Amino acid sequence: MTARAADRARYDRATAHLDAPVAIVDLEAFDANADDLVRRAGGKPVRVASKSVRCRALLERALARDGFAGLMSYTLAESLWLARSGFEDVLLAYPSADRAGYAELTADPKLASAVTVMVDDAAQLNLIDAARDGGREVVRVCLELDTSLRLLGGRVRVGARRSPLHSPAEVADLARAVARRKGFEVVGVMAYEGHVAGVGDTVAGRPLRSRAVRLMQAAARRELAERRAAVVRAVRAVVPGLEFVNGGGTGSVQHTAAEDAVTEIAAGSGLYVPRLFDNYTSFTGRPAALFAQPVVRRPGVGVVTVLGGGYPASGAAGADRLPVPYLPEGLGYDPQEGPGEVQTPLLGSPADDLLIGDKVWFRHAKAGELCERFDALHLVEGDAVTATVPTYRGEGHTFL
Repeated sequence: MTARAADRARYDRATAHLDAPVAIVDLEAFDANADDLVRRAGGKPVRVASKSVRCRALLERALARDGFAGLMSYTLAESLWLARSGFEDVLLAYPSADRAGYAELTADPKLASAVTVMVDDAAQLNLIDAARDGGREVVRVCLELDTSLRLLGGRVRVGARRSPLHSPAEVADLARAVARRKGFEVVGVMAYEGHVAGVGDTVAGRPLRSRAVRLMQAAARRELAERRAAVVRAVRAVVPGLEFVNGGGTGSVQHTAAEDAVTEIAAGSGLYVPRLFDNYTSFTGRPAALFAQPVVRRPGVGVVTVLGGGYPASGAAGADRLPVPYLPEGLGYDPQEGPGEVQTPLLGSPADDLLIGDKVWFRHAKAGELCERFDALHLVEGDAVTATVPTYRGEGHTFL
């Protein structure tokens, strides 16, 4: 029996009492992935990206392990909810226009001390001030650096369109603007190199493209390491007491951690290891989060139909954004249909061994987005479900 077949047998036994659709997290794999992130971080603390987990119980589990410290959130409403829930260090990774949230933040000393907001434009400070509604608490601010690699005088850009702040001078200028402004304090700098951390460097069947990606990423790492160090020096000249410099992502942990200027690493997807991480040469994780759909039809030889399963991930539309049939091995989509909202035909010889009511296990393309489809995660240890915990959705929250 292969390792994957053994996992399928375990998951089927563990969830035999549960009807599909159902989502699980294999805790042994989750913990092993957590240990690997810490190892790759080389002694620098790992800040958990909540967007990639979306389950309070599993955020707490990760933070209870040595080597993890703090959360990176994705909306202000989520940040405030997490802070009210007892998380004491929450870095909001994206600017917000949530005026009600800012009014709440600036009126509550506990929330203001726990939550750091992201800023890359003085206009965002104006919005926060306009939203205060009498709140006088100092707002902790993190400045975001644009990490994109710019070539040919800026005519070619590689990387996400995030912050407008690209040069050390631009970041330092905003740091001075914040420092001059009453009610704000710069405490950190963040730079997320998504074109390195979030892009696999090996594309199946495309060796030339894979080599091109690796060359691009190597050049991007070199350029960013030099520029990030210069940015941190420039900001520290304005804010000597800068608390943290955050960088990285699951796919670049060891590279980002090697930079002296970086004090902490952000990672979250590496705890679940969705299918997008199958295309990396720098590390190998264990799939920890899966979902199962039930077989409801057997249309013919080599075909079964499962209920639902059309859970595409965000990003540019393509086959790599689709969930992948994982267990039993050997199943694939009908190219004329793909994964559907209410039914999904699956092709392959393993279909002939599946009965009505059997489970087919899938991996999502991304990590936390799976939790927007399920209100609970069943935690598996060995061949048993040992706990069932709510996702954000299960606690009544859909933050974005």
